[in-house]
Amino acid sequence: MIYKLINSSVPLYIQLYTQMKVEIEKNLSAGSKLPSIRKMAQDYQISKNTVESAYSQLFAEGYIESRPQSGYFVSSDIKNYLPLTKTIKQTALPKIPHLLYNFYPAQLHNNNFPTKLWSSLHNKIMKDKIDFGSYPDKQGEFTLRLQISKYLSHNRGVQCNPEQIIVSSGFADSMFIIATLLKSFTTQLAIEFPGYTVVRQVFKNLGYSIENIAIDSNGIRLENIEKSHCKLLYVTPSHQYPTGVTIPISNRFKLIQWATKNNAYIIEDDYDSELSYNNRPIPALQGINDNHCVIYSGTFSKSLSPALRVSYLVLPTKLLSIYKKIFTYPFSGVSIDTQKTLELFIKEGYWEKHIRKTRMLNKKKHDIMKKSLLFYLDTKIKILREGSGLSLVIIPTVNINWKKLQELANDKKIKLYYIHYDSTATFDALCMGFGGFLDEEIPNAIEAFSEIFLEVIQ
Repeated sequence: MIYKLINSSVPLYIQLYTQMKVEIEKNLSAGSKLPSIRKMAQDYQISKNTVESAYSQLFAEGYIESRPQSGYFVSSDIKNYLPLTKTIKQTALPKIPHLLYNFYPAQLHNNNFPTKLWSSLHNKIMKDKIDFGSYPDKQGEFTLRLQISKYLSHNRGVQCNPEQIIVSSGFADSMFIIATLLKSFTTQLAIEFPGYTVVRQVFKNLGYSIENIAIDSNGIRLENIEKSHCKLLYVTPSHQYPTGVTIPISNRFKLIQWATKNNAYIIEDDYDSELSYNNRPIPALQGINDNHCVIYSGTFSKSLSPALRVSYLVLPTKLLSIYKKIFTYPFSGVSIDTQKTLELFIKEGYWEKHIRKTRMLNKKKHDIMKKSLLFYLDTKIKILREGSGLSLVIIPTVNINWKKLQELANDKKIKLYYIHYDSTATFDALCMGFGGFLDEEIPNAIEAFSEIFLEVIQ
């Protein structure tokens, strides 16, 4: 073992430690005896303290071991983890597939985001004194929650105050909070079917059993809820996903009565209420709830940006103390500067202006897609859901080969999104998102889709 120790800014013991570590990794076998501290100091004309420091670091990292009355040896098990410096064969990184057309049903085009305005507001709040040295409020900044509560009260008919609101990092985070909060109350969740799969996944991951409740033209079937004996129900009453059905007011009262009678909770997912193109947005179910059995879930993803990851919950007051007792450790996953910028965005009136603009832009895209679908496929499809959101749902009126459709779509670099019904249903459907396209791209995208659709008609 020959080591080169030179005069440099690197301490001698670090030079010795580094070279000995490489020697152990590459050449020395387990159990090999190392020179004594005295001999090493003599051979290299350095102090024993320098050698002791190098040996001490190697010992601390597990490279060497000390045997009483015998000295230092290469650790007996080190070769189980070596060679540490062996070159790892580089595997090719998977290529990100380039899509010609992506019909993702919950996407906004980047042009839709108010980049300049957001940047200006962000710069403004950064000039103000934000305390970056302390932990943020775990429920989200109070001043942001105040703005959200004002918006919900005025525009969605939600009855709440800032104390009831929890700002979360996206919808899945909101569902995680609810599932954790109610775990001691129930481990069963009744959910619309077909419905949003993220809800199912989050609750299943936390040990809940899931019971599917079928929907009809009036939304979720009330008689099936009564039979389920579940104490927790997830619904999208204003705009059912993916069918677009709205629960009428009479059935909404019946849902509240069911929850009251059975001491149950309803999770109301109001995910895209702002994007209603033909009618005024329907008031939230939570607003007709006098006994506080509805947990309201909202998001900024569908109208502002999914990339910001800002969602929120409105908890019934009787769940707040339970929330504060269980969630003693976490803090809001939304960065403080995003929260403060969003607060100013709402407070200064830009949020409502943005909603109106977004509704207008996406209504135009909605109409272009509907017109294009009917032009290219005419009576071969039926539009099952329209008039709101960021997608249309279509079903074939002819027999098609679904497997072949998927294969052709992949070959043509067209990403489609399928709605699968259970064995009691008679069809599958397609969710055709338009939000991620520019206006002029939609006819070309539908033309490309129609070409492969026509090929798979049986």
